[in-house]
Amino acid sequence: MQEYTFVSSPKIRLAVYLVILIITSTSCNETPIPKPRGYIRIDLPEKRYTTFDSCYPFRFEYPVYAHLTPDTSRQAMPFWLNMNFGQMKATLFLSYKPIKKNELATYLEDNHLFLSRHIAKSNGIEELRIENSHSRIFGTLYNINGTGAASPIQFFLTDSTHHFVRGALYFNFTPNNDSLRPVIEFLNSDLIHMVETFRWQNSVN
Repeated sequence: MQEYTFVSSPKIRLAVYLVILIITSTSCNETPIPKPRGYIRIDLPEKRYTTFDSCYPFRFEYPVYAHLTPDTSRQAMPFWLNMNFGQMKATLFLSYKPIKKNELATYLEDNHLFLSRHIAKSNGIEELRIENSHSRIFGTLYNINGTGAASPIQFFLTDSTHHFVRGALYFNFTPNNDSLRPVIEFLNSDLIHMVETFRWQNSVN
């Protein structure tokens, strides 16, 4: 078998050495820079409102970019509604219950129970008290802060004698509320507008 011997001249060895030196010196001078966290850009629509006013025991103004549909789930009761924000992949679930005898205390306790389920993943809950004595609209709107809070906004409304409505906003995917903050704030103002224009049907106003 013929043997092969590779011989490199001093010039070749010098050239190889210089190439290695340039590569190592260049790589050592590069400092890795962490990329900033990227968020999905969502073009928010112009705010405009229309009125929901039908045979339901309540009426309110809601955004024109939302779509209202009756709740057809198995546990749904009469006058339950879903408000779908398709572009933002979010849904506000509205449930209505008439108050009979001493049921208001039960409904308020249920509301507290639903809220408590989100406490573990929240870093605080801000409460906005709602009181319109003239139209008998009483309640609270909750902003549930925290990256992993499944429902960032909830509220309840009642006249304390006949009607009780509860709302809960959910996104149709696993939320990252840091990246969704502009959307949450945008929808929060819509829900505040809805609450401010909320009226019981056949009420004094």
